[in-house]
Amino acid sequence: MMINNFFILLRQELVITAIIFILLFIKLGKDKSNESLLHIINVLLFVNLLIGFFPMLEGGLFNSMFATNKLVVLEKNILNFAFWIISLQSYAWLKTHKHVIEFYILLLSSLLGMFFLLSSDHLLMFYVGLEMSTIPLAAAANFDLTKRQSSEAALKLIISSAFSSSLLLLGISFLYGTTGTLILSDIGSHLSYNPLQIFAFILFISGFAFKISAVPFHLWTADVYEGAPIAVTAFLSVLSKSAVLFAFISILYKAFASLSSMWYLVLIVLSMATILIGNLFALRQENMKRFLAFSSIAQVGFILIGISGGSHQGSSSLIYFILIYVFSNLAAFGVLSLVSALTGKESIQDFKGFYKNNPTLSWVLTIALFSLAGVPPTAGFFGKLFLLMAGAAKGNYWIIAIAALNMVISFYYYLRVVKAIFMDENDQPIEKLSIPIYPKIAMFICIAGIILTGFLTVVYDYINSLSISL
Repeated sequence: MMINNFFILLRQELVITAIIFILLFIKLGKDKSNESLLHIINVLLFVNLLIGFFPMLEGGLFNSMFATNKLVVLEKNILNFAFWIISLQSYAWLKTHKHVIEFYILLLSSLLGMFFLLSSDHLLMFYVGLEMSTIPLAAAANFDLTKRQSSEAALKLIISSAFSSSLLLLGISFLYGTTGTLILSDIGSHLSYNPLQIFAFILFISGFAFKISAVPFHLWTADVYEGAPIAVTAFLSVLSKSAVLFAFISILYKAFASLSSMWYLVLIVLSMATILIGNLFALRQENMKRFLAFSSIAQVGFILIGISGGSHQGSSSLIYFILIYVFSNLAAFGVLSLVSALTGKESIQDFKGFYKNNPTLSWVLTIALFSLAGVPPTAGFFGKLFLLMAGAAKGNYWIIAIAALNMVISFYYYLRVVKAIFMDENDQPIEKLSIPIYPKIAMFICIAGIILTGFLTVVYDYINSLSISL
């Protein structure tokens, strides 16, 4: 019976491990064309996604270091889905690359680390999962081996990750020294306003702020996003950030619930600074990857407002928003990935007159940007609305007013790109691009998600029911 539980509870992790071994065997075997490899890998990733929706047990393993429940399974399914979409979108770039299998092994290893991170009920398991999810990404960021910017991105990522991880590890050591336990569910009962515990909490917040690119710990983000290949940038922006945010809210609500009066103020200050700085810097960007980097920083500010509410509604709104963010951000990255792979162009100026030859791609990018801006009736509007409602639970409506004003600022820089696409003249607009079938499927799914997720109330209701039941 215990063996059965082991395989069922670790099902998602075991499937990813099996895919990694399959890729290793393919690498050792007879050489295949990149197109054949990508067909096989995309099928394997789709099977991995489907397996995550089979009925699942709740429970723990390894003396409760690993724990899973329906909400954690849902979070893992969102990450699996996002990874499959990124794989589909990267087809045009990867089919000409020399190291397709190595690329997927690195990202799958990172995804496996994220899964252990989400299922950790013990701070050592949490730390191991965090490192396992981060280190392969530094190698993946350097995957454009001929570009100096790619090497620079990898170096900046590994240095900033090492620094943030060291802060987290120091915080863990202080917590263990003052509470005598590393089990998340037990830490809360041993917490007081002891100076060492407060310092440990500050270290935790700082380490997480690095990982999610909250101001003032965001300085690495734009350079890494610009230097890394677009597929890795999308992975960093969506999967890596989502996994850390899922873990962050779990630790905050489980272990530090008794310090909520303190972390509420910290999160509010961080969120206000993050939204404002993210928006102001996004106004100045000319490179699309840097533009999306500062856009993602601003989105984190809204997420922190939702988390600050400290209720199950904060957890529900976070997961709901991240699902919408997956659709919106990956739709934008999907267009950028295709344009970059086929033309090498990544500047906002290059998109002037883009609609003239590529109306379909233009509308995909426009709808994605509208959703990121929170323009109704896209799902992004409903996502931000629920986050702000969760943040307003404690009655500080001035926070909502500041956030709303910053949404107006964000409209300007998102519409700046839309204006370039539809209204600006260009003597040499980007030629008509042929869209391969895989990116076409990915874009269709993302646009359908952006349009439908906001109107299908059953999506939010299901996420909310899982949050309440915990």
